[in-house]
Amino acid sequence: MALQARTETGAGTLVQRLGDTLRKAIAAGQFPPGSKLPSEAQLSEAHGVSRTVVREAIASLRADRLVEARQGAGVFVLTPQDPPPAPLLIGNIDPARVSSMIELLELRTAVEVEAAGLAALRRSPAQEEVILERHYAVRACLEAGQSTTEADFALHLAIAEATNNPRFREFLAMIGKNVIPRAALRDEDSEEDQSAYLRLIDAEHADIVEAISLGDEEAARDAMRRHLRGSQSRYRALLREQRQPVR
Repeated sequence: MALQARTETGAGTLVQRLGDTLRKAIAAGQFPPGSKLPSEAQLSEAHGVSRTVVREAIASLRADRLVEARQGAGVFVLTPQDPPPAPLLIGNIDPARVSSMIELLELRTAVEVEAAGLAALRRSPAQEEVILERHYAVRACLEAGQSTTEADFALHLAIAEATNNPRFREFLAMIGKNVIPRAALRDEDSEEDQSAYLRLIDAEHADIVEAISLGDEEAARDAMRRHLRGSQSRYRALLREQRQPVR
């Protein structure tokens, strides 16, 4: 069975589709347990995608325990294990409720502050490259006036991946992209207010990415803490406005 190249645009879509294609190929026996996947360069050429897309697709297979990377040897298919336990679910989360988003942001802060510090210590050059690319992708969406939710979430996933502890990425994937703060942009806000808010988010991201790139563990933690606590503050301001009595 030949693997089909994917030419659709959108990094997130490409990663998902390449990952799905490889999963199907493994399930169909094209790559039996113990076999080696094609190299990063070969997959990139075969599917018409960048090496960054290939890396992220492989990372998703690693998170699902379908493959493992062996230093200097390549990526190998693992023997199927017993079905994993059912994923943990966080119930009663309503993205439309400000209080629910504050609760999730507090939980994210506890996890992602440490993730940023570990990423500064453990990131590989390839993972650092992905983080930078994801940061620039968020900025490109801002400059184009497009929604940044997908790109923003991809940046946080890239930082989690750079911890080289799969549990951090699994945690964010479990919560999902709906935790990316956007309710702070209210319909009644002026265009100037919205632009100022988005510039602030970009600056906060830049501080996180720079600290990770410099390998500064504490600065990375501090920058992520400021970013997520700033989001909490903006949501709490919305919550106070919602509770003001009507006169």
